Amino acid sequence: MAEIWFYQLESQPLKQVLPQLLSRGLQQGRRMVVQMESIDKIPLISDMLWAVEDVAFLAHGFGDDAGTQQLLWLCADDANPNTGSYRFYVEGALPTNLDGLERALILFESNSEHALATIRNEWKKRKAEGHSIRYWKQDENGKWQNLA
Repeated sequence: MAEIWFYQLESQPLKQVLPQLLSRGLQQGRRMVVQMESIDKIPLISDMLWAVEDVAFLAHGFGDDAGTQQLLWLCADDANPNTGSYRFYVEGALPTNLDGLERALILFESNSEHALATIRNEWKKRKAEGHSIRYWKQDENGKWQNLA
């Protein structure tokens, strides 16, 4: 059963947090997938990953790229051509199929009541299913605190 980690973005935006997490996963040799709610968001996330200054860039694939060869894959559906065991849900995406995943990581901004209500419902649903859950939130210094 997949672990589910929620990341509440407050002091740093997605464009800072996601590359850090992906870079750490790639250093550990993990195959990962980043899923967004809309296919329209893929080029934005792709451009963001190519422009990461700390690590030159985060190589990745999407669309017609050879997904089986990519350590990092971007999509807007449940596709998993690179057999990623870590799946990041961003830009409003939520898990529908957790089969084969070691960890699902849901990154969200807490700037709207609707977003928070959606995440609370997701938390309750996954907890009721018996998943191990962690909730990470940044403190005022940008350090991640495990709140659950």
